[in-house]
Amino acid sequence: MAIQMHEGVPSPRGATWDGKGTNFAVFSEHATKVEVCFFDESGENEVDRQELPEYTNQIWHGYIPSVRPGTRYGLRVYGPYDPENGHRFNPNKLLLDPYACAHIGEIKWGPEVFGYQMESGDDTTFDERDSAPFMPKCIVVDPDFDWHGQNRLGRFRVPFDDTIIYEMHVKGFTKLHPAVPEHERGTYAGLCNPAVIDYIKSLGVTSIELLPIHTFVNDSHLLEKGLTNYWGYNTIGFFAPDPRYASSRADALKEFKETVAALHDAGLGVILDVVYNHTAEGNELGPTLSFKGIDNASYYRLMPDKKRYYINDTGTGNTLNISHPRVIQMVTDSLRYWVEQTRVDGFRFDLGTILAREVNGFDNQSGFLKSVSQDPCLSNVKLIAEPWDCGPGGYQVGGFPPGWAEWNDKFRDTVREYWKGGSTASALTKRLCASAEIFNYQGRRPWSSVNFITAHDGFTLNDLVTYNEKHNEANGEDNKDGSSDNHSWNCGAEGPTDDPEINKLRARQMRNMLGTLLLSQGTPMLLAGDEFGRTQQGNNNAYCQDNEISWLNWDLKDKGKHLVKFVQRLTSFRHKYPILRRNLFLTGEYNEELCVKDVTWINANGREMEDHNWGDTGMRCFGMLIDGRAQTTGVRQRGKETTLLMVINDHSDLVNFTLPEAVGGSGWSLLVDTNIEDNSEKGSFKTGDIYGVTARSLLLFELEPETA
Repeated sequence: MAIQMHEGVPSPRGATWDGKGTNFAVFSEHATKVEVCFFDESGENEVDRQELPEYTNQIWHGYIPSVRPGTRYGLRVYGPYDPENGHRFNPNKLLLDPYACAHIGEIKWGPEVFGYQMESGDDTTFDERDSAPFMPKCIVVDPDFDWHGQNRLGRFRVPFDDTIIYEMHVKGFTKLHPAVPEHERGTYAGLCNPAVIDYIKSLGVTSIELLPIHTFVNDSHLLEKGLTNYWGYNTIGFFAPDPRYASSRADALKEFKETVAALHDAGLGVILDVVYNHTAEGNELGPTLSFKGIDNASYYRLMPDKKRYYINDTGTGNTLNISHPRVIQMVTDSLRYWVEQTRVDGFRFDLGTILAREVNGFDNQSGFLKSVSQDPCLSNVKLIAEPWDCGPGGYQVGGFPPGWAEWNDKFRDTVREYWKGGSTASALTKRLCASAEIFNYQGRRPWSSVNFITAHDGFTLNDLVTYNEKHNEANGEDNKDGSSDNHSWNCGAEGPTDDPEINKLRARQMRNMLGTLLLSQGTPMLLAGDEFGRTQQGNNNAYCQDNEISWLNWDLKDKGKHLVKFVQRLTSFRHKYPILRRNLFLTGEYNEELCVKDVTWINANGREMEDHNWGDTGMRCFGMLIDGRAQTTGVRQRGKETTLLMVINDHSDLVNFTLPEAVGGSGWSLLVDTNIEDNSEKGSFKTGDIYGVTARSLLLFELEPETA
């Protein structure tokens, strides 16, 4: 390769093709020299090595006219190897460019990828072996892509208050799908198969949330046990879609863009689960793959008095230093890249509390959060925090600033506990109303509460009603991994059973929890496969199971098909009745000007609940009447929505419930009864009628308007 190097420019970072050549720019505050190594198409043979000639504002940079898209490359960075002071430079280690937009190959684990002499166990030693043969390579990309007339940020945007999230794994969703061609199963291309898109659309969800697709590393200890890092929460490339999910690994970026375009054309939003809290390099005994060898002291939070060691607020060995301005810049550059270049609609931030940590702990006015809130690109997409981490003061549900939504684990735990007979009605009512006591401040909206019963981490819905205990033996950790506090109930037998009564109860319990999720205020999130009752065989921590335990089985039995129809009915009601997704919090306060309460809590006798009722722990059946006449915006005027009544009974016996009177109606139409597998036929009842509410069931009624 004949290479002529020019000075280039320090911005943007990474390898930038301008149509004539490629500019390379790498941040390192403490390096003394940076080289770019070029490889042949296989990525195995180094063909040239060039030193970046300029250093501007802590950025090493250079421009090479002859380097075109498709070129394989890596970095070698020189500087002090001084772990005691936080520096781990080792030019013998080929490094991935933090801003690389594509990769080829996978890590081949061996002592060569460690900056120290791994066999010694002493990270203060220095290893001189070349890691290049064991490392994946970066690829120069051409970002040009035909978006088929879609505008710069994608022509489709789902308003947050209309959103129903569907969490899925790229590979697991289509790996066994019979309508997807075999070579596309488990890939980005598989997700945009017409049969797959039609199915997702049929569920009534509005946005898919993809588990991490950023290039990640398979942990060596898992590979040694024949397992893998299936979920992908071990990122090493924040700008690149993982090539393992591409049907054509040579162009994963293009394939992912085509997938987003197809999903947008179908009216579906795309949210990425992103992991900016740590990287795959681990602690001081971990490998040197990228950031550690480029500028360890800048990229990671180190112990203030012992910089050889890492602060581990993530539980994974290291913590990205989001307080450093160049690291903040890298993360926000990454987010903008995915919005502007791939047109995704938002992000869910794994261990999001990390992003708001400063030296003294969590700060909802942190540099990162301020950067995002004022950014004209990022402030207009969905931002969802997982509001906890493993560090001190790490639990921060409700602590994020306006504009952010948050995973609400209080909804998950309260609803699970209620339907197994534990939690009280007063606790559940808060969750039905978008947890206003947590989120209703500074103009935040009900959509700020992302409600979920299940997620990738934990039991599936089927397993939640099938197992009292976790069964993670397949993970090879003696069933010690995963949470033991699941608020689950097996309904009378551990695991699958032929007992018809237990199976009937389990099916009703799944409908109860799905109904609670999709009829509550806030933003509902459904785990893929829960709509047909998929199982992980009791495994509540399937992060390492890239097999039938995690993959969705599309051979649906009658039970699964009936449950799918039930979910479709629930989502259709959520779309039909705006009162189920109000943009104002329900308060239960009487509006004297409009002479209406937005929500009224009803006792089984059909009358409004009184104070003493709430203290009755034996009260297990109640109604939630949402008045369609309540104002729906800040403008003080009556609403014109349909009034709805939800009845919840977690008692072990049938409860006779008197249907209450409501202004503007003469009776009630039954929309949902979870005791009836398929209640597509409406039942009509007068106010004052008594309805026998089956033990452990949920009902939804629509107020019938008075006839003239």
